[in-house]
This record gives sequence, C-alpha cells and structure tokens, in this order.
Amino acid sequence: MGRKLGNLIRLIGSYIVLIILSISALYPALWIVFGSLRPGKSLYSKHFIPDTFTLAHYKELFTSQVYMFGTWYMNTLKIAVFSMLIGVFLTLLTSYAVSRFRFKGRQTALSTLLILGMFPGFMSMIAIYLLLKEFHLLDTHMALIIVYAAGAPLGGTFIAKGFLDTIPRSLDEAARIDGASNFGIFTRVILPLSRPMITYMALTQFVGPWVDFIFARLILRTKENWTVAVGMWDMVNSNTNTNFTLFSAGAVLISIPIMVLFAFLQRLLVDGLTAGASKG
Repeated sequence: MGRKLGNLIRLIGSYIVLIILSISALYPALWIVFGSLRPGKSLYSKHFIPDTFTLAHYKELFTSQVYMFGTWYMNTLKIAVFSMLIGVFLTLLTSYAVSRFRFKGRQTALSTLLILGMFPGFMSMIAIYLLLKEFHLLDTHMALIIVYAAGAPLGGTFIAKGFLDTIPRSLDEAARIDGASNFGIFTRVILPLSRPMITYMALTQFVGPWVDFIFARLILRTKENWTVAVGMWDMVNSNTNTNFTLFSAGAVLISIPIMVLFAFLQRLLVDGLTAGASKG
C-alpha cells in the first residue's frame, strides 16, 4: 500500500512539473501570436485573448514601403536551404569516411573535429571576416552559405558517425562483392538506410542559418541583402519605432517553416535521434 501511494505521489508530482513547464513554454508563444492579431501597436493588454482580431500587421509586412520583409524572408529561405543541402552532404561524406575507413590520422582528425566543435563560433568571426573581405564576399549570401555549410561537419559528424556505425558492415561487403565501388556503396546502401539521420541533420542545419543574427549582421550591409533576423532587429532598433505588434507578426511568420518541418518530419526526427545515440 505504501509503495503504491509513493508511486501515485511521484506520478502526480511529475504531471504537475510537466504542466508548469508546458505553461511556461506556451504562454509567451501564445501571447506573441495573439499580440500579432491585436489592433494597435502595443503588446500590452488587460486581456490575454484580444477582443477583436486583425490581419493588418501581416499585410503591412508585405505591403509597406519602409520594410522589405518579403525580400528578407526569401533571402533567409535561400541561405538556409542551400546551407542545409551542402552542409548535410559534407557531413555525410565526412562521417562515412571516419566510420567505414581506417586511415592514418583518423583519430587526430576526430579529435580535431571534437575540439573545434567545443569552441563557440563567434571566436572565429574576425578571421572569417578578414578572409571573406580578401575574397570580396562581404555583403553576399554566398559568404553566409559557405560559412554555414563548412561549419556543419563540426557539429554533426559525431552524431552521424554514431548512426552509421550501427549499419552492419556486412552490407558493405555484400555490395562490394557485387562490384559496387565505395561511392556506389555510399549512395545505394548507406544513404537509403540513413534517412532518419539525414532528416535530423537537415532540420538542425536548416534552423541554424534560419535564425542566426550575429554573423548575418556582421556580413550583410545593404538592406536588400538582409535576412529576416537582421531586418526584424532593425525594425525595432529605432527609438521611433514602437510597433511591437508588427514585430510579433514577423516573429510568427519566422516560426512557420520550422514548425511545418518539425510537424511533418517528427517521426523520422525521433528515429534519427534514438538511432544515432547508440554506437557500434
């Protein structure tokens, strides 16, 4: 009886903690959503749910002559998609090489990747800025794509390697007996079996460029080339701009692609996380 009562108390306590955490996470997000639908410019209101709803703020973002939200949105989408595609490809090639081959300097390369991945990215910003300046890539989207894609293997190689280690090497040997090359094994055997991990890497490497502000603010100068993060910052940075409901509408639009991707790929994402956690 005492054990059942203890389990019941722990269960109730767990639910209470989960409810508190859920409210803490959802309340600010819902406040922003309702704020974007609230008439006027102020987020402050006596009521959590507005008395009246309006879509004028969303319309203003795309029709205003002052803001270039549509251009910023497309710029960010282009940078995030290309960075994701190139970054995933580089990460897969790197993780496949260190997972399937034993070569001189392999452990050194893995240790180097691990150490470099521990340092925050902003520590190298000055060096990267000078390099991009020498190659005349400042204020270009190509600069962001190159840096984001090149940095992808630092954070994703060990996770992808852990997943690839779980794929039996007997499949590689069987394909090699049938005459497949290393590249053929990679494209015909490894990639189809790695779809959960590819999904996970694609999501994580899409989110980074999509929400990044610091590096984009450093590189991009002209208003036409800004990303949404830089444009939204500039929108509220001026002391004369107090239109926070407009900013809320922009924040809601920024979150839509990420929410859609997570909603449609949630199952594959969970499979990739659990499979990559066990290393062979």
